[in-house]
Amino acid sequence: MRIQICACQGSSSCKACCARCCAIGTAPSAATDAVLPLALPEVAPCLLPIVEMLPIQYFVIPLALALSTPPVASTANAAPADQQTFTKALAEAFGHRSYVLLVLGFFTCGFQLAFITVHLPAFLVDNGISTQIGGWVIAAIGLFNIVGSLSVGWLQNFFPKRYLLSVIYFSRALATVAFISFPVTPFSAIAFGAVSGLLWLSSVPPTSALVALMFGTRWFSTLYGFAFVSHQVGGFLGVWLGGVVFEQFGSYTPIWWLSVLFGVLSALINLPIVEAPVARPVAQPA
Repeated sequence: MRIQICACQGSSSCKACCARCCAIGTAPSAATDAVLPLALPEVAPCLLPIVEMLPIQYFVIPLALALSTPPVASTANAAPADQQTFTKALAEAFGHRSYVLLVLGFFTCGFQLAFITVHLPAFLVDNGISTQIGGWVIAAIGLFNIVGSLSVGWLQNFFPKRYLLSVIYFSRALATVAFISFPVTPFSAIAFGAVSGLLWLSSVPPTSALVALMFGTRWFSTLYGFAFVSHQVGGFLGVWLGGVVFEQFGSYTPIWWLSVLFGVLSALINLPIVEAPVARPVAQPA
């Protein structure tokens, strides 16, 4: 069974459609980030990961089944990409330098987002900021995340996607440096939340668009899924190392600066990415 996400599947317009869908798809989860912290500021960091999964369980999976299409019966005249097996698609992707760079850069996105989601409220409390203000900070992230995701999804139609990713990661590093370099106040905390929100999931549209551009849509879900594994590994390390470092040093400062380092490295890693379809042999007529 194959999921057909639009009627123009496989064409250049479909690749753009994939990117727009990812931009739009990241926005609804941000509504949860904006509302839940205001209602339950003290437990929001624990509930957000669970609540954000509910739309996936109850809406996305049934919709995917409804949109499923039967496999194509004949592949005699299919393009090389349509004849690719799972293992060949993975070998091609991980043998492609630009894809590897994209996956490595996405690690930072997960690291930064998970660390902030879980540890920022505790960091604010340690600096004398109330849990109510902490709720407003997380809500600001969710609210501005909607704006950032949709805006970058639109901007990638006019600017190179690798440059957008570099700007996003470097801007995160700058925002973090500014936030931890001055005394934490309610205003600076909410401002940091707003800036972080603009950059929160704005990396998803250009990342998904680059995967579709490089390899087409035949194995798009699989290849983007492997990129997202890197994102989730980064998320695990962000949460885990945040706790370990705080237990060891009684401060989150080393992790903040590690987050800055990762942001700068990812900004540089994305610059050499080649925005072009991977070269494949052209099928010769019999």
